[in-house]
Amino acid sequence: MRIPLAVAVLVAACTTAPAPVPSAPAAPPFAVVSFPREWPHQSSAGTAAATHGVVASDAAIASQVGVDIMKAGGNAVDAAVAVGFALAVVYPEAGNLGGGGFTVLRMADGRVAAVDFREVAPLAATRDMFLDDSGRLTRKSVVGPLASGVPGSVAGMVGLHQRFGSLPLARVIAPSIRLADQGFVVDSQLAASLARHKNLIGQFAGAALFLPNGQPLARGTTLRQPALARTLRAIADSGAATFYTGGLARAVAEDLRTAGSIITAEDLARYKVEWRDPIRATYRGHSLLTMPPPSSGATMIETLNILEGFAPLPAFGTPQYVHLLASALQRAFIDRNSLIADPAFARVPLNRLTDKAYAAKLRASIGARATATPALTTIMRDGGEGEGQHTTHYSVVDAAGSAVSVTTTINDLYGSGVYLPTVGFFMNDEMDDFAARPGQPNEFGLVQGEQNAIQPGQRMLSSMLPTIVLDRTGRPFLILGARGGPRIISGVTQTIVNVIDHRMSLPDAINAPRMHHQALPDTVRYEQNGLSPVLLDSLALWGYGTRLYGSGAAFSPSGNIGSVNGILRTSAGWVGYSDPRVGGRPAGY
Repeated sequence: MRIPLAVAVLVAACTTAPAPVPSAPAAPPFAVVSFPREWPHQSSAGTAAATHGVVASDAAIASQVGVDIMKAGGNAVDAAVAVGFALAVVYPEAGNLGGGGFTVLRMADGRVAAVDFREVAPLAATRDMFLDDSGRLTRKSVVGPLASGVPGSVAGMVGLHQRFGSLPLARVIAPSIRLADQGFVVDSQLAASLARHKNLIGQFAGAALFLPNGQPLARGTTLRQPALARTLRAIADSGAATFYTGGLARAVAEDLRTAGSIITAEDLARYKVEWRDPIRATYRGHSLLTMPPPSSGATMIETLNILEGFAPLPAFGTPQYVHLLASALQRAFIDRNSLIADPAFARVPLNRLTDKAYAAKLRASIGARATATPALTTIMRDGGEGEGQHTTHYSVVDAAGSAVSVTTTINDLYGSGVYLPTVGFFMNDEMDDFAARPGQPNEFGLVQGEQNAIQPGQRMLSSMLPTIVLDRTGRPFLILGARGGPRIISGVTQTIVNVIDHRMSLPDAINAPRMHHQALPDTVRYEQNGLSPVLLDSLALWGYGTRLYGSGAAFSPSGNIGSVNGILRTSAGWVGYSDPRVGGRPAGY
């Protein structure tokens, strides 16, 4: 019996744009695409089209800060650093000074870099620190002072600026100081976020600022953050050194000690940014630059390498397409969960994970039906091959063509809930990204291996994978990344496939319904109204377990499978788009 398509796609001819700045507007040569009628994300409203520079972030104010910096003569790195500090002010649920992240960049002159400013485990951390006397996992890795790793965001942003920025650091941070000092108007998104997380915030010192009189700040309120403004001024004046070894470090350490954290002044002084070589890969003639371990860029590349052998892929939205995508993700996640970790603490077989010949072997294991993860794990391990969820991503490109992709996080929204009142920011709960009990699920249902067990000074495995896709001539074509814990991998991978394989416009590629398979739990997760009943019936016949994302234990109450912020070069110039699943807004000029 022939199975009807859940989504009809009419593929039109598409050619790579020859220049970022057009002489005249042109009709976009993209596919005509339709999504299920009940799917909520149908509109492309909010798209930023520009011929010079674009920023796509989760906060409209921060996006505009980045554009203003470029207008003032700054390059994409200046703008990216300005956006990062601005998000720490206007987007406290995920923007931060108390977390960490990753950056991949390609400058207009061809220089590339991968910047690792991931948090690290404190020196006093121990392997079993989150287990009770009976060996059961507690909530201390998620909420409270023990949940935090040593933050790297300040070192990462300032280090990035020192190496690639063009404007003075004080000029780049100035907009954020102004926003913290003079305040900004709380919008409906922030008001709703504070209301949803009232119970977490209310347990700690942030309640005084964000829950005055016990109630979350209302829409229309002006939020001023004088402590954060002082911190930002100190960084603008003295750089990252003050945060890690100077006067600001002493204030941070004292706030942490008061909160009950095991992070000390020595932990701060020992922190350093790791400058890494980006993973370089190809997909259907395009080049990709993405983040190496402890990030999960290799997992995305492994997935794409598996899919590349199916030429062409089945049409978007068909059961056959979902089967191949789920199978590729499942296999890549098995490797991720057992093999990827901090390369300073574990041997990571990166060459094998990104090798197309290895992907071909995995592809050959995909049949007409689902493969159970336990059986597949045995095949992959015994076949001669042994060897957060709440982040914020932003993408930046400038008039010269320099591109920066940044993902930064405090893990859960508002991190551990711990707020440092003297210095004015929330601390992360990244310690939950370690395998507190190897072989048992973490906050995201991920079952990870011994390589990611807690060790002092180790960087925890991350799902973040800021990525830059180059066209066949080597110029930036697509700059993207996402928030959403392990769903980041699914969201970024599917957006790339939507653009390159399915020829979608950027809004359609980001709006499109997504699915997720992370090996364990052994189910295909999907977004509400994203897969039709007929398609779900087909997957069930082929042996798949399916579940609506957001239902069941160990998963986020959010039903979103990632939230992508991206920039695409078209024949008409640059197009920026922020995922409506979260509600950001791009800006351009």
